[in-house]
Amino acid sequence: MPINITMPALSPTMEEGNLSKWLVKEGDKVSPGDVIAEIETDKATMEVEAVDEGTVAKLVVPAGTEGVKVNALIAILAGEGEDAAAAAKSGGGAAPKAEAPKADAPKAEPPKEAAKPAAAAAAPPPAKAEPAPVPNGHAAGDRVFASPLARRIAKDAGVDVTALTGSGPHGRVVKVDVEAAIASGGAPASKAPAGTPAAAPKPMSDDQVLKLFAEGSYELVPHDNMRKTIARRLVEAKSTIPHFYLTLDCELDALLALRTQLNAAAPMKKTEKGEVPAYKLSVNDMVIKAMAMALMAVPDANASWTENAMVKHKHADVGVAVSIPGGLITPIIRHADEKTLSVISNEMKDLASRARSRKLKPEEYQGGTTAVSNLGMFGVKDFAAVINPPHATILAVGAGEERAVVKKGEIRIATVMSVTLSTDHRAVDGALGAELLGAFKRLIENPMGMLV
Repeated sequence: MPINITMPALSPTMEEGNLSKWLVKEGDKVSPGDVIAEIETDKATMEVEAVDEGTVAKLVVPAGTEGVKVNALIAILAGEGEDAAAAAKSGGGAAPKAEAPKADAPKAEPPKEAAKPAAAAAAPPPAKAEPAPVPNGHAAGDRVFASPLARRIAKDAGVDVTALTGSGPHGRVVKVDVEAAIASGGAPASKAPAGTPAAAPKPMSDDQVLKLFAEGSYELVPHDNMRKTIARRLVEAKSTIPHFYLTLDCELDALLALRTQLNAAAPMKKTEKGEVPAYKLSVNDMVIKAMAMALMAVPDANASWTENAMVKHKHADVGVAVSIPGGLITPIIRHADEKTLSVISNEMKDLASRARSRKLKPEEYQGGTTAVSNLGMFGVKDFAAVINPPHATILAVGAGEERAVVKKGEIRIATVMSVTLSTDHRAVDGALGAELLGAFKRLIENPMGMLV
């Protein structure tokens, strides 16, 4: 019997992926564990292994195909003793098929029940006045049949759902009806409650944007999965998380002196390139450690918001923003509060290297309890980072620079670094955020505390 190979879900949030490369061809024999393809997700390129034994009868989806849905049929295997050609012809019947939601089905002929009110409306009115019918086929004052999704979209866009003609079963108003009304600019809400905010303006369409530029003065570069995911998550973060920001200056002189001593004391180890230090600490490594320890010192800030409960984390898992070609990814240092600076440093180097080659596993960049974004190496003095859900905080780190500071009435020169904590006000209030940032500052300015 033919064996169907479908597009696997390589992460909990994956909905589609790009089939970048086949590592087998039709006629090849495969065994469980053999790597057969490379799939590109929004953040990484991952290898797919065979789970069954057989002969590749047909590669249904060609290499290089983008946007292949999870569970879509991508190849067919012929079982032991089965003819590959026959398997290729008969396979695929059991492949999962996407089904249209029943509620939003068919725009075919309306049911007879929905047609009756319309017919009644055309008949001569009786002596007693009846409520006038509305476009969706229900008498005024009666319950309006609309899907919950359609009602929500209509409410957000300020559209009167009772004024719409439903294309769903029994005249039910569905998502496509509301979207069509929004696109045409019709069916405004007849009675908007006082004080209701106006619907947010729609972003410009591609055509509207391109009309602003002379033809031939630009080139179009299609978005890849990573850029689409970044855009979607940033919009989600800024539209659903009430951000507020706290900024502090931290003096770095003691930290820089300790870093120099620790690096000088690093033991040597043998590698293919000869003897090299076992570790080389960066300021960012020490920032990661300080942020993790600060979260453990202020445990109420080590949290994530959900609608039903506050998620209080028992460990500090720090995501670190790493710039890669075409986007950004945040590999996570798990249990950073418990790890030594040298372990954090070496682990971060490994994660960053594999992130740039898109070889991270989903569990290495998903989750976490907070994040650090450091643009100091680019000379940026200070900035505010966007929170990455489900985190409640993210620390933006600026460049360390020599500044004039006043100490005991005297002006002195110190190396100062500005940091800004972006906070989800639903989970971390202002005073709690200030307490967290204060704990971070104490560790940075007294770095010996990170060694005990």
